[in-house]
Amino acid sequence: MDRIFIDTNILVYTIDSYNKEKQKKARKLLKELIAKESPVISTQVLQEFYNAVTMKLKADKLTAKSMLHGFSSLDTVQVNLHIIEQAVDINILSGMSFWDSLIIAAAEAANCSILLSEDLADGQIVRGIEIKNPFK
Repeated sequence: MDRIFIDTNILVYTIDSYNKEKQKKARKLLKELIAKESPVISTQVLQEFYNAVTMKLKADKLTAKSMLHGFSSLDTVQVNLHIIEQAVDINILSGMSFWDSLIIAAAEAANCSILLSEDLADGQIVRGIEIKNPFK
């Protein structure tokens, strides 16, 4: 079974009522991945999720905290020094932003073969991880 890393934007779309089509697709995707026990996130994704839903979507902060707790069933990679160093290497070699590199490094640490993200280049393979945009 492929382990699949979920980028922040996918989680944000699950509650983004401004884009109903992406919201529906993101919810269906997350439900399917949870049923297969394959989704992986990182502490960075949780931090970015909280920031995005409270700042951009104006969600109530206690509600956002409750939503974070709802992700506790997902396998979560703790960002550590080794992962940060790997992200720096990815950043240097690929020219990607540090934050995108950190997502890829976390996915690699979790042995994921796929990274679902709307923000990265669909079809690109970095360190053996295929990036897929589920909204294409």
